[in-house]
Amino acid sequence: MDVLTKRIIFVGGKGGVGKSTSAAAIALKSAQKGHRTLLISTDPAHNVGDIFDREIGGRNTKVSENLFALEIDPEIETANYIKGVKENIKGMVQTSMMEEVHRQLDTAKASPGADEAALFDKLVSIILEELSQFDKLIFDTAPTGHTIRLLTLPDLMGVWIEGLLEKRKKTNENYAALLNDGEPVEDPIYSVLKNRQERFSKARDLLLNEKETGFIFVLNAERLPILETKKAVDLLVKYDLHVRTLIVNKVLPEEADGQFIMDRKKHEQPYIAKIKDTFGDKQLIWVPLNSHDIVTRNNLEWFSNHFST
Repeated sequence: MDVLTKRIIFVGGKGGVGKSTSAAAIALKSAQKGHRTLLISTDPAHNVGDIFDREIGGRNTKVSENLFALEIDPEIETANYIKGVKENIKGMVQTSMMEEVHRQLDTAKASPGADEAALFDKLVSIILEELSQFDKLIFDTAPTGHTIRLLTLPDLMGVWIEGLLEKRKKTNENYAALLNDGEPVEDPIYSVLKNRQERFSKARDLLLNEKETGFIFVLNAERLPILETKKAVDLLVKYDLHVRTLIVNKVLPEEADGQFIMDRKKHEQPYIAKIKDTFGDKQLIWVPLNSHDIVTRNNLEWFSNHFST
């Protein structure tokens, strides 16, 4: 599987298709090949700890030789994000206004998109900081819609911050002309925005670099996962993010028998044909349905053996 050569791998897909299992299997295979690997869960449902049968939480936790895992809690990251904003505005807002500003920021915690902005900020930090400590970063992302918004944020926020920087620059020039005889005005807000712009730009460059980053979507041979995956793949292309590999999970094995299974396989065949037709330009990895839940190391190794190297 060509995507396994990338340093950063995002695994996405509709809820319930086996996304976390796929990410864990990819991470385990990477670690077994000698790569120091970090598996990061951005899915609030967090299945990674269940798969490895241990508590993981918000710190890098060793789960196997060469393999570490981290579960990002959106609520904690949102709280940290708001706290960081409060720190950044110290000295920029009049003391009499601070209480009201803090109240507004605390209210913003519950606003739409706050958790995604915080999650994106954490994702950027992980990409820029952990790559020096690990050979591979594997991201187990939230269900498709959240994944799309998360991956397209570097582009959207880059444009937004560029606009803010331009406004701050004009404001500073006006202040300098009016109050300071044309001398440059120190603007800590501009510095904060500029720093964020540079970090987002670095993260965006890494996401767009196909030598460094790969994207995998997991789906089942069913109508809704196929439709959702097609929409997601097409949308990501608009942001120059290209999904080259799909894992088709839980395919009924050839050796399965019994009338019920035969009927189900007959029902599945048109969807398999649809996947081949719709995603003919992708690398398709077929993983059969296992008779057991994938909850042990042996199960994960069995799953990962379906990935060619």
